[in-house]
Amino acid sequence: MAPGATALSAFATKPTEKDPYQYQVGFGNRFASEAIPGVLPQGQNSPQKVKYELYAEGMTGSSFVAPRAENLSAWLYRIRPSVAHQGFTKLPDNPDLESNFLPMNPKVHVSPTQLAWHPFNLPPDSEQVDFVDGLHTLAGNGDPTLREGLAIHIYTANASMDKKAFCNNDGDMLILPQQGRLDVQTEFGKMMVRSGELLVIQRGMKFKVILPDGPSRGYIQEIFGSHYSLPELGPLGSHGLANARDFESPVAHFDIDQSPWQIIYKVCGQLFACSQEHTPFDVVAWQGNYVPYKYAMEKFVNVGSISKDHIDPSIFCVLTAKSKAPGVPLADFLIFSPRWDVALNTFRPPYYHRNSSTEFMGLLYGIYGGRSDGFQPGGASYETGFCPHGVSYEEWKKASEMDLQPMRIHEGTIAFMFESSMMFTMTDFAMKGSGKLHEHEPKMWDNLKAHFISHLDEVNADLKAAGLPDLNSRAN
Repeated sequence: MAPGATALSAFATKPTEKDPYQYQVGFGNRFASEAIPGVLPQGQNSPQKVKYELYAEGMTGSSFVAPRAENLSAWLYRIRPSVAHQGFTKLPDNPDLESNFLPMNPKVHVSPTQLAWHPFNLPPDSEQVDFVDGLHTLAGNGDPTLREGLAIHIYTANASMDKKAFCNNDGDMLILPQQGRLDVQTEFGKMMVRSGELLVIQRGMKFKVILPDGPSRGYIQEIFGSHYSLPELGPLGSHGLANARDFESPVAHFDIDQSPWQIIYKVCGQLFACSQEHTPFDVVAWQGNYVPYKYAMEKFVNVGSISKDHIDPSIFCVLTAKSKAPGVPLADFLIFSPRWDVALNTFRPPYYHRNSSTEFMGLLYGIYGGRSDGFQPGGASYETGFCPHGVSYEEWKKASEMDLQPMRIHEGTIAFMFESSMMFTMTDFAMKGSGKLHEHEPKMWDNLKAHFISHLDEVNADLKAAGLPDLNSRAN
């Protein structure tokens, strides 16, 4: 480690017992960070010579001519540039990693019904499985070569990465630890991420994962065609939901390490190994707005109805990603966390519904009632578009008869939803290989009887009072 590895640029967070690192705050900011004072060039990005004979390396996360508000880039000043490597070698396919979700692919499947998975197994102690080796794909849409679509993965790992880094050239990864913290070293600095926080590593950024708490499990949403942004707030005004000031990005940290390293690249869903004789984490200073970031979801500012009716789930949106169609998101990331429910004369749980959106849910911690009894932290559930779903009969009956007093819901819980306008296909691992698949139990709705039938006399009386023919006349 370099003796001057503590960033000297402005930051707004302090280390804690569970997170020893410091962060710059804000979403979409143009940050600047240097681990040694005076390294960042002034007034230009690529001087003829950088201080200490460092190398300037540019990185773009958007097209060069993208509108200013969407233009993403960074400049890194490093000990050795990324081009100093020894070439690429194709790695054997990971049979549980999928990137092509077109139905013509024989390794993906279509399901019209609700699906669910019990918590996914951690690797056995007899195997050493790191973050990259522990990736398993469950579902997705499109293909990274089309620059449109997404993939949903889980990771299960029990070993830290050593002299090995990962670079995903296909898309941005939104990572949600469920069990065990992730100590993530990126080219931009170090980040500690726990259950209840999200981490976004954007396309083309190298990182490695250390497991400080032992075996770890979590969820990943990878988007191929765009980047995450904050949803528009509309009538809410200038703040609410996930506030920009609560997002955290690393400060510069560099290592001096001229020993052999392996970088694993994911390109069009295939894995390649690249060897080099130096660490990829040798960035002494950097500046730009194309950076990794994290967010503590307990900081989410919930909004909701304070009068009547259940509002659309868009009020729970933390991050969104645009599709190529205006006004239609490729992906929304929603969370369901502790909040007050006060609506009067209202069926308070989610009403029975059929949405155009595809929904994939997971549970980070706590209890999320009203779904199958197998919905536990580390498991998942899925509904395709227009698949009818909603709470069990028991939840419906309780919500239909309860005394509607103000109440706290989802206390001690964070559940999330990957919601998309796209249709998903499911992988071999999801449908066969994990051993955790179970369908939602349809019997949970068997007692939703046609209570209307017991009110026919009352209905006929109301029809007669309105001067309309009764139901018997209509039947004829």
